[in-house]
Amino acid sequence: MSTRTFRVTVRGLFDGLSAEQHAELTARAAEHDILTASFTPEGHLSYDLAARLSFTFRFADSGEAEENILAATARAEAAARAWLAERGYPYKNLKSQAEDRSSAPLGKRQRREAARQGG
Repeated sequence: MSTRTFRVTVRGLFDGLSAEQHAELTARAAEHDILTASFTPEGHLSYDLAARLSFTFRFADSGEAEENILAATARAEAAARAWLAERGYPYKNLKSQAEDRSSAPLGKRQRREAARQGG
């Protein structure tokens, strides 16, 4: 059985940030820029408070079976909630979406590389 790669996206809205919290997030905005967003095991947070109060966490996880995607999603949601709670950031409308990358179709570049390698 091969290992499956999962990508889990957890989205939500900051809700009722204090002026201090808003300033703190704004000061750290460069660390959380959408242009540097990536899927990581610990989760990567991105937001743009100047545009809207929404945020996105991106998590990378893995499992042996397709059913493991549910556990990966639960872990990602728990990690996002914990990160927000540790910092006291109020939020609402937390929603998750997960994708099993092993079943995703290959892109043009990936197909070309697979053909080059004889795959």
